[in-house]
This record gives sequence, C-alpha cells and structure tokens, in this order.
Amino acid sequence: MKKASDQDKDYSELGRETSYSLSRCKRSHAEEDESEQQKQDSPLPVTNRDLMEYVLKFITNHRDRNSVSLVCKAWNVMEATDRPRVYVGNCYAVSPERVCQRFTKFKSLTLKGKPRFADFDLLPRNWGSFALPWIKTLSESHPFLEELRLKRMTLSDDCLELISKSFPQFKSLVLISCDGFSSDGLANIAANCRQLTHLELTENILNHKTGSWLHAFPSGLTSLVSLSFEDIDHEDMDFDALEVLLSQCRGLKTLRLNRNVPLIQLQRVISICPQLVELGTGSFSPALSQKAQYTLRQSFQKCSELRTLSGFWSVAPGHLPTIYPICSNLVSLNLSYAPICDVELADLVSHCSNIQKLWLMDTVEDKGLESVAMSCKNLQDFRVYPSSTRAGQGVTEEGFMHIARGCPKLRAILYFCNQMTNAAVEVMSKNCVDLLSFRLCIMEPAKPDHTTSAPMDEGFGAIVQHCKSLRRLSLSGWLTDKAFEYIGMHAKNLERLSVAFAGESDVGLQYVLRGCMNLKKLEIRDSPFGDMALLSGLHRYESMHSLWMSNCSVTITGCQWLAKHKPRLNVEVIQKNDKDNTPNALVESVYVYRSVVGHRKDRPSFVMAL
Repeated sequence: MKKASDQDKDYSELGRETSYSLSRCKRSHAEEDESEQQKQDSPLPVTNRDLMEYVLKFITNHRDRNSVSLVCKAWNVMEATDRPRVYVGNCYAVSPERVCQRFTKFKSLTLKGKPRFADFDLLPRNWGSFALPWIKTLSESHPFLEELRLKRMTLSDDCLELISKSFPQFKSLVLISCDGFSSDGLANIAANCRQLTHLELTENILNHKTGSWLHAFPSGLTSLVSLSFEDIDHEDMDFDALEVLLSQCRGLKTLRLNRNVPLIQLQRVISICPQLVELGTGSFSPALSQKAQYTLRQSFQKCSELRTLSGFWSVAPGHLPTIYPICSNLVSLNLSYAPICDVELADLVSHCSNIQKLWLMDTVEDKGLESVAMSCKNLQDFRVYPSSTRAGQGVTEEGFMHIARGCPKLRAILYFCNQMTNAAVEVMSKNCVDLLSFRLCIMEPAKPDHTTSAPMDEGFGAIVQHCKSLRRLSLSGWLTDKAFEYIGMHAKNLERLSVAFAGESDVGLQYVLRGCMNLKKLEIRDSPFGDMALLSGLHRYESMHSLWMSNCSVTITGCQWLAKHKPRLNVEVIQKNDKDNTPNALVESVYVYRSVVGHRKDRPSFVMAL
C-alpha cells in the first residue's frame, strides 16, 4: 500500500499529464480551426478549382455566367479569367479598358450601341456609339480576338482596316444595323483576314456600295462558313468573283444574296453549293422558261441539307413551285419581302409541314393565314409585316384568330394590322399560353376595338394573365390605365416593354414600374406620360438596363430631378431641333441608362447630359 506522499506524487504527475494532454488537444483543435479558417479564406483548393474550370466550359449563356460570378469572390475571379465570350449590351455602360482588364482571355465580343428606337429614325445617326475606341483597346490587350458582333454601332473604313490588321486569328465579323463604313472597309476585311469563317452584314447603312470588295478575297481562301450581304444592293456585283469564292469554300453553310442576284445566277450558285443549310435567294425573278424552271427545281432538289430560306424579292408568278422539293425539310422561311397572294401561299405551305419560323407580308391577307394555320402545326415564330403599296385590306383579327387556333406551339408573334378586337387577342391568350414575345402593332394610332369601339385593355390584359412566361410585350391601339394595371399585376416575368401611341395618364406607367420587378428595358414614344410617371421609377432604374422616352410630356426639370437623385445613372436629354431648354420645357427624347464610367465624352451638341 502506497504512502500518502507517494499517492500525492502520483496524483500530481497524473494532473500534469492531464494538463499536458488538454493543452495538446487545445493546440490541436486550434490548429484545426486555423486550418479550416485558412481553407475558407483561400480562393479554392486546386482540385476544386480544376473541377470548377471544367464546369464553366459548359456554361455559355452570358446571363448564366453573370450569375456564376456573383456566388463568391473566388468564383468571380475564376469566371472572369475563363470567360470565352463577352456580351456588352450598352457600349456606354462600361469602358473598353475595364472590360479588357477583367476578362483577360475572351476571344469573342458582342457589342451593342444605340437604343433600339434608333431604327425608327428617332435618333440622329451622329448620336454616338463609335466602335473605334473599343477596337483600339482590343488591338492592344487582346490581339488573339477571333470574333466581333456589332449591333447599331458606327464604324469607319479605318476601323475595319484596324480590325483586319490587328487580330491575326480573326475569324468572324457580324454587323447588324451599323453605319459609317463602305465597301472599301469590307475589302480590307476580305483581303487581310486569311482565316475568315463568318462575314454577315444585315440591315447596315453603307456610305458607298460597290461590288469590288468580292475581288479582295485571296485566291486560296477555303475557310468561309457563312457569307451574307443581302443588304448591299450594288448593281455592279462581280458574279464571276463570287462563283470562284464559292467553289473554293466547300464548307460553306450559310449564303445570303442581295436582290440583284437573278434566278439564273441563283441556279448556278446552288449547283456550286449543294451543301448549304441556309440560303438567301436574292431576287426570285425575272420570268423563266419552263426548261429553266425545271433546271432550277432539280438544283434545289439536290440541296438536301437546306433548312432555312429567305430573300424572295420580286417573286415572279409560277416560280415558287421550284422550291417545293425541299419544303418538307424547311424549319425557317422568310417571305417578308415577297408580295405574294393567298393562293400562292396556300400551295407553298401545304408542303411545309415542319416549318417553325415563318415571316410574311400582309398581301397574303386572312385567307393566306388560314392556310398557314391548317398546314404549319409546329409554328413557333410568326411575323406579318405591312406592304408598302397596299392593294387589299391586309390582315385583320380574322387571320389573327386562325393562327391562334391552329398554331398552339407559338412562342413569338409580331403582327402588323389595321384593325383588331379584344375577343381575337383573348383567343390568342387562351390557345397560345407559352408565348414569350407578343408584339401587336395596330398601325392607326389609338384605334379601339374594331367591333365594340372599346379600349383594347381587356385583350392585352388577357395576354398577361394567361401567358405567364411572357418576356417581351409591345402595346398599340387605344389603351387606358386599366391595361397598364393588368400588366403591373400579372406580367411578373416581363423583361421588355414597348409602348407607342398608347396610355391615358401617369398612373398607368406607375402601375408598370411598381409591379414588373423583372423589367430590363422600357421604350415609350408618343404617349402622354410626364414627370410624375418618370420619377415613379426612381427605385427601379438602377436595376434596369435602360429607359427611352420620346415625344412624351417629360420636362427638363423632371429629368434634372432624376439625375440629381440617381447620380449613378446617365440621363441624356436629346433635343434635335434646338428646342427651348428652360426648366419647364418639354424634352424631345430622354435616354436613361446605368453606367460605371460616368458621362460619355463623345456627346454631340444636341445631347445634354444631366
């Protein structure tokens, strides 16, 4: 038996050991906590980073990439360095230097300039949106750039020359509704971009147009996949040079010709390129002999890969049957330049059972739309444009209802008409509940329901109530505040709203700005909304992309108040005709957009930045 002193000694040693063990456990836990904290503070472990980089390769949509970048700081940095394509919806919302500093490896840039209402001549061409500052910055920081997609931008021939000489790997140039350049600038692109795969020109305004730029393509070029010049209406086009180019580029999939290419030359083109997937036909005239028509039909029959047809300027009677052999393969058909009648359309669409996208001119009238409804059950995108010379009544609510009842898969519709009824719009809302875009353009301003003389409130109200996925909406006709109340209450997913010649009071716009929390773009013209309506959106504008108002009742004082209380927004007042600039004077147009770089420095004299 141990003595008391020995026991005390043992207990003392046990206490020291226990104390040592506890302190060691504390140090161990502390080290683990510190290690865990370091893991949390560090961007990402190497293995997780590799996995995330692999996942990001499959996320291509710019909106999805933006969402990924907001998860945490580490993902923001990783996503920025890994993004292959950059989309800038407003060239004045951010500087080119800032874009190039953040996104260091992108090879494709999509850049948009002027607001959309510039297409309606509401904005002078010298307003801005110059591409040159962007091209200069890119040439210094991103010489490996491969693709540029520019929309509503102004660029000169010197700018196109800089593009052609600054990017050795440049492959794709897409210009949509741009201006300021000529055929000489296109010649520089053709001559210097030796790896060019896409050159697409759509609805541009050229200073000088000749066909000589087709000569500039090098003789050994074989890389072209897409060539579109349907809006360059030069009569001196060198067709021999075009034939040589097409014969070299055996991988060509898209070709859109201008209206100066007649049917005889079209037949030679498709004989050279039977592998085409998309074709802009050029002019579908003049008259051909029966033998020539048979030869053209045989040439089309060999184009087994063809899925999209457009063009069809000046269609000669009896020529549409030449495309019948490939109609069953078509998913897209654009006849918006072809003033054909209902009988011609009925015969054509009876062969187009798989069509998903169809654009027409209103010369087909309601009877033609009935044929579409009977034959095109898979139709998803449908448009009817007005003809410049109206011989008949065009299309009405009757044709509209035919489409609504016969095409339940419809996702987007643009419909120009002279008259409409609430009942017809309600039929559309109940039969086509998956609509994403609904644009109804009643061409006579503030026109009521054709049969009841009531406002069109209930029709548009039905659209926003039944079509829960609606993203884009264009309003026309006689509308009261009730229609805007319906929109604010039910259009919760609406992102883009266009209003023309519609509205009753400021209260209507207040309903929209308070209720449509996902609204990104708001475009208004020739409507009665004033300062109260403008300022009711103070809480919304910083989360939106832009607001455009022209020929409304907004004053300079209202615009100044907005600029004062929202300094992070650019508020630009546009007075083209040297109007009165006193505080209570009405502004001609106001353009509001968010920007991280402040006011732009290239404003013309008629633009006042507040």
